[in-house]
Amino acid sequence: MSIGHTLLGLLESGPRHGYDLKRAFDEKFGHDRPLHYGQVYSTMSRLLKNGLVEVDGIEPGGGPERKRYAITEAGITDVQQWLATPEKPEPYLQSTLYTKVVLALLTDRNAADILDTQRSEHLRMMRILTDRKRKGDLADQLICDHALFHLEADLRWLELTAARLGKLAEAVTR
Repeated sequence: MSIGHTLLGLLESGPRHGYDLKRAFDEKFGHDRPLHYGQVYSTMSRLLKNGLVEVDGIEPGGGPERKRYAITEAGITDVQQWLATPEKPEPYLQSTLYTKVVLALLTDRNAADILDTQRSEHLRMMRILTDRKRKGDLADQLICDHALFHLEADLRWLELTAARLGKLAEAVTR
């Protein structure tokens, strides 16, 4: 996720302080990975330097001065271009799990055990996500669906790999 673009998009509704941006980000997108304040302010500094935001006002506070940021026309254009650009699908061609299976075969360890352990972990995570989805709002349901679909694809791969372990062992130990 582009944090800079996300913060710019949040600014389109009106000027905000860094604290307000962090809170809005965490509410909408950061359920599992909230932003750190330093990350917000370093991102805002970069966006300011690049002309995508401007300081809309400065207010004294109990500590440092509080800057209120506003998006510029260049920032709006940048967000629009980012939104219109499709994300590159991630093919997962460098899978750590595949590496573990092959290394287990190469070192005469039980690759089926690795697959079984991973299957159990995937199913555990799917139960957690399903429970969260059931209790969540629409946004949380959609995020959980996305993760669940990826986990389901992983499970299919685990089953396929388990069925082909003999052939894979022959191929990698030649």
